[in-house]
Amino acid sequence: MNQKTIHNLTWIPPFLIGLGSVGLGLGWLIHPEPWILDQAPNEALLQTSFQTLLAADLNVHLPDYLLVIYRFFGWWVVSIGLLIMTYVQVTRMGTTLARNSILGVLLIILVGVAYMVFNFIPSSPFKVVIYLQVTLWLTSAYFSTQLKD
Repeated sequence: MNQKTIHNLTWIPPFLIGLGSVGLGLGWLIHPEPWILDQAPNEALLQTSFQTLLAADLNVHLPDYLLVIYRFFGWWVVSIGLLIMTYVQVTRMGTTLARNSILGVLLIILVGVAYMVFNFIPSSPFKVVIYLQVTLWLTSAYFSTQLKD
């Protein structure tokens, strides 16, 4: 395989991880009730339904609170995605330091997110996203070792 193809297989996967993060974050920003996007795992974690939780007089403002929290989370995920995409675009991961830096940070993020999902919300529909992102990370990490500086 030529070095240009190997280089593309090094920088494109992390760029796609960033793009996916932007997409997920936008989902939480745009949806009118973003906590519904992962309703089943949330209800399993809370051990009650949203209907029961939101029906209680004490929780009359809970939807407003959840909306703020999920909007903040959405902006955070969009921001991280944009930072990843910008770093990859600017550096094109052309040096060993650039590749190792972003791959190291992404590994820490992926391990942390996987730990949270698999231990606290194992029924999350976002497990598929984690598998995809790990596959992208592994692809980039492998081809990074194949590049000749």
